[in-house]
Amino acid sequence: MQANILGIINLIHAPDEMGSLTANRCLASVPFGGQYRLIDFVLSSMANSGITKVGVFAHTKYRGLMDHLDSGKHWDLEQPESGLSIIPPNIMEHAHETNRGDLYHFYENQDYFKHHSCEYVLITRGYMICNVDYKPVLAAHQASGADITVICKQSNNLMGGKARKVKTDAGGRITSIAPMSGEADHDLISMEMYIMRKELFLDLVDTSLAQGQDHLVEHAIMGGVDQLHIQSYMHEGCLGVVNTLASYYENSMQLLRPGIRRGLFAQQGSIITKLNDEPPARYVEGSRASNSIIANGCIIEGTVINSILFEGVHVRKGAVVRDSIVMCNSVIDDEGFVDHVILDKEVRLASSKRYA
Repeated sequence: MQANILGIINLIHAPDEMGSLTANRCLASVPFGGQYRLIDFVLSSMANSGITKVGVFAHTKYRGLMDHLDSGKHWDLEQPESGLSIIPPNIMEHAHETNRGDLYHFYENQDYFKHHSCEYVLITRGYMICNVDYKPVLAAHQASGADITVICKQSNNLMGGKARKVKTDAGGRITSIAPMSGEADHDLISMEMYIMRKELFLDLVDTSLAQGQDHLVEHAIMGGVDQLHIQSYMHEGCLGVVNTLASYYENSMQLLRPGIRRGLFAQQGSIITKLNDEPPARYVEGSRASNSIIANGCIIEGTVINSILFEGVHVRKGAVVRDSIVMCNSVIDDEGFVDHVILDKEVRLASSKRYA
């Protein structure tokens, strides 16, 4: 599989209702779970599945993403003839063409696809919280004879996220794909992961653009349901769709449940990220912490309950953090109180200040 499939993480026009969390960063680089970024989950799944060639199609606000991904060495993707490539819009695109669809950007970078000899492409988004082994997906795709295979999940609760409903026939062939929606309870949804031959992918790019259509899913795939054999593949593991503020909070809080953590992090491979060299969290005498994820570099003098703290957070004496998410290097000063709040990085909550 290593030499046969090219991984593409498509960040172009990703659905984003994250408010201020994405004011200065792209959706894929939003911190998650105390030490990760959203993109880490799909990127780690690719690396753990033996995919050694990965292209990240960036779009806007990607400076922090480039710093996080670096050369790809943390995912063992720092290799001379393959490895990780971050593909931003060119200067003219960035100035004039950012509103055009992803097919246009793929077309402008056809040389990247043609440079690699891979027979298949795997195209994903960067906001799915999951741990997927792509080897059996590719095997199922080849065995089915399908043109495109879409990884799907039976949804019980999107927790505020937005996804596409999928309908299939008795054999699992997809008969319709709906537009993005937050109403998918007890329905089959697309995980926005598509496997197809590279030759077909490039043909879809050319023919769709020639018809004035420039979106991969909305035009090339959804519009081709009647002409193409599009097969579903059921993902049985955990899934979180994180593209709204509500879904970010709810899926983060799910990590405090041991069963969810085991299902996500103890499956086919570990979730890899770029870590800073921080000392273990320090708990001062008299402090209290329960059912929380507390990253290295934190100092806890007060109380932390049912919360997620990223690196370098300082909860001072008498302060209380409850049911909240506090990002890197933030400080909750003496007697501060935080309840059901998301604090971005480097925020300082003044003494006795309350946010709830």
